[in-house]
Amino acid sequence: MSSHTIHHNRVQALRQRMQAHQVQACIVPSADPHFSEYLPVHWQGRAWLSGFTGSAGTLVVCADHAGVWTDGRYFEQAERELAGSGIELMKLRVPHTAEHIEWLLQHLQPGSTVAVAADSLSLASRQRLERQLADHGLQLRTDLDLPAEIWNDRPALPDAPIFLHDMSYAGSSRGEKISRIRDVMQQHGASHHLVSSLDDIAWITNLRGSDVECNPVFLAHLLISDQGQSVLCTDMSRVAPEIAAELRQDGIALADYAAIHDHLAALPADAVLMLSAAHTACSVAAAIPATVRQVHETLPSTLFKAIKSDHELAHIRETMRQDGAALVRGAKQLLDRLAEGEALSELDVADIFLQARAERPGFVGISFDTIAGYQANGALPHYRATPELHAKLKPEGLLLVDSGGQYLGGTTDITRMWALGPLTDQQRSDSTLVLKGLIGLSRARFPKGASGPQLDALARAPLWQAGLDFGHGTGHGVGYFLNVHEGPHGIRPPAPGGALVPLQAGMINSIEPGVYRPGHYGIRHENLVVIRPALSTEFGEFLEFETLTLCPIDPATLEISMLDTSEREWLNNYHARVLESLSPLLQAEERNWLAQRCRPVDHRPHPVT
Repeated sequence: MSSHTIHHNRVQALRQRMQAHQVQACIVPSADPHFSEYLPVHWQGRAWLSGFTGSAGTLVVCADHAGVWTDGRYFEQAERELAGSGIELMKLRVPHTAEHIEWLLQHLQPGSTVAVAADSLSLASRQRLERQLADHGLQLRTDLDLPAEIWNDRPALPDAPIFLHDMSYAGSSRGEKISRIRDVMQQHGASHHLVSSLDDIAWITNLRGSDVECNPVFLAHLLISDQGQSVLCTDMSRVAPEIAAELRQDGIALADYAAIHDHLAALPADAVLMLSAAHTACSVAAAIPATVRQVHETLPSTLFKAIKSDHELAHIRETMRQDGAALVRGAKQLLDRLAEGEALSELDVADIFLQARAERPGFVGISFDTIAGYQANGALPHYRATPELHAKLKPEGLLLVDSGGQYLGGTTDITRMWALGPLTDQQRSDSTLVLKGLIGLSRARFPKGASGPQLDALARAPLWQAGLDFGHGTGHGVGYFLNVHEGPHGIRPPAPGGALVPLQAGMINSIEPGVYRPGHYGIRHENLVVIRPALSTEFGEFLEFETLTLCPIDPATLEISMLDTSEREWLNNYHARVLESLSPLLQAEERNWLAQRCRPVDHRPHPVT
């Protein structure tokens, strides 16, 4: 039986359960009870039902229609994975395509019932969805988990060991972090604070895990008391006795993962519970007694962990050196093997860079699945080569490699373009325009209090000048041996209703403009930067970016004559720093290879041998 037939049959089975419960529409989002970006397989119900494996998307099933709503990053992937299943791709942000809620409002009859599992619906989303449905005479049910009723071989919850993030790396104790959180609780008059966001819990407790692929977090809920003992609800069987003892010393008791419901239900009648409505599942909130007053606020730990301490930044800078050395070793090996005529594919690229990183001290794993996109595949921003679908490399054209590592001393994320042979004038021109955008934002100064959307255009301006643009955000926050995508900040175009979080010194952000020509090639240059103070004048305080990533930008991908004097100076200074920082970590042949790619540029590109 083909995979498309399997997914068609699963949707049909879901429809039978819908009919049995008198439900006219079932929404299956990409969500778990912690609202993580990437999910343990236990909660990948949308992928199990539909066959679409992209990280972002929503499945909606009605009696006579099933569709997956996703954005432009995944259109080609979704078309391929949904083909033959009877599930329609609904392209978000394309003219005449309604979002899934709007579509339901247009197609369901008054009196219809819409079901969403309470585990995958946040308090904030429920309030919004209930209001939208009620305005059109529709009813919401969250007491049904219809996919679970037919998912007989559903994977169990992960149970890998939880481990300490040593104080030599963490820098601040969990006691210090909880004390800071209690200060915020006091400001809001809260006696208790619920945290369900996994990276927040890992940061607060100085613990790490491997429950989510590429993200060193573990399934848990944390209930913090203003004075008494706090409770960490997780699978206690994977917490070593010495870790449990350390937690007890810091006033944190352990309980089973599901026990969060009991601890919430036992809150005093006069308790005031601070929580994030966007990060609390309806299934969890249902246990909160009606007498308990809820204070809905952004998790204070989200901002605390986004602003890296000097201790953390010292480790991050060293991690960037180690990661840069690994990238140089991997790139040299890749290009040498291709030059020798070895047959390599995109899959080999991921393996080569993984092996190079694995040799570096402190390496734990990759921070996301490596995107190795050769030529046309590079035009898919979230492309992933598979054994069934990948490209063979040839001695021509462009290879895009977006990769990252998880180290005890930080999280990395970098994209580099590599010329595998002759390039077209258009490829070099596009690559140079993207680099101009990277440089333009990297050297920007901006007033304290500015937010990402105010800076986004600086990375796009050179592309706009040429009539080009890209469809994703310019940059995202990055965790500290945590999630590679971290809020609350970011650099992206303004969005209606989007929170404008001011950029602050200590925040790490990616800068990754690009150009994508479907069917031909894609280009993206990406560095990580940290925000630091720049100067103070009578007009106020100003901030700037320090580039953290250390890896050469392949000069063979550029048309140097398109760079003005200041841009060439930026590139030369950057390459001088890369060469100085990485050379002590490299072997002689690798140093020579790096020196060639870090030579100062003038108006002509240097041939690279």
